[in-house]
Amino acid sequence: MNLTMLNPQQRLAAETLEGPVLILAGAGSGKTRALTYRAANLIDHGVKPWHILCLTFTNKAAGEMKRRITALVGEEAEDAWISTFHSSCARILRRDIEKIGYSRSFAIYDDDDTNSVLKGILRQLDIDEKYLPIKEMKARISAAKNKLLTADEWFMQSEKDYRSQTIHDVFSQYEQRMKTLNALDFDDLLMKTLELFADHPPVLESYRDRFQYVMVDEYQDTNYAQYSLVNLLTSRSRNLCVVGDDDQSIYGWRGADIRNILDFEKDYPDATVIKLEQNYRSTANILDAANQVIAHNEERKDKSLWTEQGEGEPISVFCAEDERAEAGWIAGKIRHLNTNGGQLGQVAVLYRSNAQSRVIEETLMRSGIPYRVFGGMKFYERREVRDVIAYMRVIANPADDISLTRIINVPKRAIGDSTVQELARHAAEQQMPLFSALTDMPESLSSRPRKCVSDFFNLMSELLLAQATEPLDTWIDTLIEKTGLRRQYEHEDTDDARNRIENIDELVGAVHEFVQKNPGASLGDYLENIALVTDLDSREDNGGYVTLMTMHSAKGLEFPYVFIAGMEEGVFPSGRSASTPERLEEERRLCYVAITRAMRKLYLSHARRRTIYNTPNYNPPSRFLEEIPKRLTKDESIAQLDSMERGRPKTAAHTNRVPIVRASAVIRPGDPLSIPGVQKGFVLSESRNLNAKPKVPSLHEGDRVMHRKFGEGIVLSTRANGSDTMARIRFIAYGDKELSLSLAPLVKLEE
Repeated sequence: MNLTMLNPQQRLAAETLEGPVLILAGAGSGKTRALTYRAANLIDHGVKPWHILCLTFTNKAAGEMKRRITALVGEEAEDAWISTFHSSCARILRRDIEKIGYSRSFAIYDDDDTNSVLKGILRQLDIDEKYLPIKEMKARISAAKNKLLTADEWFMQSEKDYRSQTIHDVFSQYEQRMKTLNALDFDDLLMKTLELFADHPPVLESYRDRFQYVMVDEYQDTNYAQYSLVNLLTSRSRNLCVVGDDDQSIYGWRGADIRNILDFEKDYPDATVIKLEQNYRSTANILDAANQVIAHNEERKDKSLWTEQGEGEPISVFCAEDERAEAGWIAGKIRHLNTNGGQLGQVAVLYRSNAQSRVIEETLMRSGIPYRVFGGMKFYERREVRDVIAYMRVIANPADDISLTRIINVPKRAIGDSTVQELARHAAEQQMPLFSALTDMPESLSSRPRKCVSDFFNLMSELLLAQATEPLDTWIDTLIEKTGLRRQYEHEDTDDARNRIENIDELVGAVHEFVQKNPGASLGDYLENIALVTDLDSREDNGGYVTLMTMHSAKGLEFPYVFIAGMEEGVFPSGRSASTPERLEEERRLCYVAITRAMRKLYLSHARRRTIYNTPNYNPPSRFLEEIPKRLTKDESIAQLDSMERGRPKTAAHTNRVPIVRASAVIRPGDPLSIPGVQKGFVLSESRNLNAKPKVPSLHEGDRVMHRKFGEGIVLSTRANGSDTMARIRFIAYGDKELSLSLAPLVKLEE
């Protein structure tokens, strides 16, 4: 194995093959290269590929790792398990889940499905959603499962009050309902795998024998269940290699435990620790800023990023009057980058919360800058796509009542809600799946709904038969044709209907592509694949638009040009986080992640006044901004004010001005003031040059201008108004305004 392509620390990681290994890999330090070379080196040293398990957090990362390992050692790498935690667990459960009371055809439910289950349970228990919101209930259940707690175990650790009892009851019903549906949620994939291992030791032993070398990527993001899984699998071999960066642990709110990586050496006192600190992504200025910020955290491993790429440009910092001025500055900078050769696809705008994106979106739209909001509605969340998938799920798992309820009247076939409710009531009484009630119908149904239900059952029977005899890529065409899912939109001559048809066709194309890549793939294989697709996996690579996303969503990505908006106390760090040391440290790690997404140039902005959730806030600059040394930054708010000053007439006061430090915006008699080199004093009187006439800028249609408050704009038209001139200007951030050229603080910008 040729390891000369690696730097010394990467090479050490690739050559350390036995025993516990902790690779602390800083942002942009080439950890994927080190991991893939290590896996390839194991194979080169005689380890059979099927004895290797590589666990990641996204299908995209797993695919990239497999591609690189295959390029190094050939097709035999295909026998290694390289996949996400959830995909690996699903694969284990498909083989042995019957041992814990489920069928191998189990469905994997996403957020929308689990919402439906929980809503049904709240209705059944007569619990108001306002008292116990679905979102809170899901978070409680997920947090409990991540700690491997059952409903009863969770309750024993709770306050044991009325609300806790209610949550326990819903949690218990949820578990029973999911088992009846033969369905698992994402957390179940891990929890049920551990349950299988605990209840059936021979199954665990078989996987310990198989996976003699385990590698885990992004170890800082593991929760207790994932930690337990890898420790169970490697307790005998002790060949566990984990790669991660404690400084990038930002998912504590969803169960990730930073102690897993910080305490690795306590779990394995004989561990080899290797630090990857050479960064291949960013300039020295950007890395220096990241190092300075994260150094303020106490709970971290000591390390410092460095690069050979040179100092790079200073970090631009801008103080805006409000969020619209901030968005205007961002839009202006993006347009300048694009004009000077930068591609829009190289630009990302990051923010702490989704609520901040609205003004930025409006401003980019007004500026004619194309953008995409990463984390918006994803392809598999679209209604028409979910309808097709629901049909596929029912065919694969007839016990899936949630999917069946979704499509029993899609397209419309005169099976109303009352009919569905009667079928569901009958199924519950008879303790059978809803699908069985399609043939064993209650006597209360009249002849017309009976015929409609019977016709639907016949359709589903045809699809079941076709699925058993046709290859998947042929069967999907049969499903679309027989159900009429595309036809229902062909009768509508609207853009919305055409978009829905295109999405259905895109899904059909995706199935065909999946079969090409996985010959002989089954319907269950495809459903499992799409159920485990993550947000990062679905990100499109397109250079034609600016990317807008939260800082959390940006983890794992990189962009030549990065804007971080909202660098204010109360916004970032958030108000809730600032009061808790642990949360504050996680917020600082989030800042570190955001900064290290930038490759060439970093822009930071904050506003004196920001309105979020219809509430105006006046917050000082973020402490994280203050933690970046001034030697690394360029204050662009001062540069903008200077450009305004250059556009003003030079009176004697301007020519002979001295720097005055004062608290108020206007100096009046009695105001305190201080002048460097002179003692503090008070203003005795005001002095004005009443004869000085303001210099009116000569503006024409199409000219670019800068206004002290409204920022950058373009002149739409001018008109005479007595001795004055009025200009109609379209400002990037504030829209169209008509201003007096003799009064407005405007300066013409050079092209």
